[in-house]
Amino acid sequence: MGNDDTYSALWVSYSTLNDFLTCPRAYYLKNIYRYPQSGNKIALMTPALALGQAVHEVIRALSAIPSSNRFQQSPILLLDKQWEKIAGKMGGFHSQKHEDIYKKRGEDMMRRLLNNPGPLAHLTLRLKKELLSFWLSKEEQIILCGKIDWLEYIQKHDSVHIIDFKTSRGSEEEGSLQLPIYYLLARAVQKRNIDGVSYWYLDRNNSPTPMDLPDEKSAKETVLSLAKDVKLAKQLNRFICKHGGCQACRPYEKIALGGAECIGTNDYKRDVFILPDDNKDSLVSTDTETDEQLL
Repeated sequence: MGNDDTYSALWVSYSTLNDFLTCPRAYYLKNIYRYPQSGNKIALMTPALALGQAVHEVIRALSAIPSSNRFQQSPILLLDKQWEKIAGKMGGFHSQKHEDIYKKRGEDMMRRLLNNPGPLAHLTLRLKKELLSFWLSKEEQIILCGKIDWLEYIQKHDSVHIIDFKTSRGSEEEGSLQLPIYYLLARAVQKRNIDGVSYWYLDRNNSPTPMDLPDEKSAKETVLSLAKDVKLAKQLNRFICKHGGCQACRPYEKIALGGAECIGTNDYKRDVFILPDDNKDSLVSTDTETDEQLL
């Protein structure tokens, strides 16, 4: 999509739509609000998010290596390199003991992949762009975008299998739009059939958990309806927390009020903040992919 219309369109992803569903105020603070001192959008770093980012970076690196020698270098060593970027305060860790707990979880996940590579030992489908996108509705000027963790190529059927890796201890909620959105993206940007969609809970499972294939028409209607709600909220500039303050928006309200520490600016030109130690990281424990940071 090289058309100028893309600059004025509303870009939505699983992350941004989930933000809006969870709390419209959190959506505003995470995706529209700009920090007055810099004019940049903001991001909150937590240990759970740092762990998710490091593990996903290793998986992304593995997908670029030919399957024949994908595990010649230990993923634990690859994690060590990624961990340098989030060590200490940069990952929202408040002590070395705190950091060690999360790093051990990451190492255990990498060990699980090494001992049980499953589909990771097979061919992958590599797309030209990491951030996938297509016009969800040209008429409504809405573009759907996102990053898919892994596309396993099934050579026998010339098809693909979508895998999303989870680093949190919880399970994705029933009715989640994540795999339906990834299914729509994969259908839009490549021509092969999609034979399967799965979550891989790296904290506890040795293999992916297959999920039902989404219905393309129903998924598109649901996603477009929610995206239109976001568009209307933006037009009205109405982003209100239904609870007068919840776990999703409170940490970002604290940033806006100057109650968090800025630790730098990330690659997406967002100012990154951490909360003081009295704000337990259970406030924000999601490992959701950060494709919204590109919006």
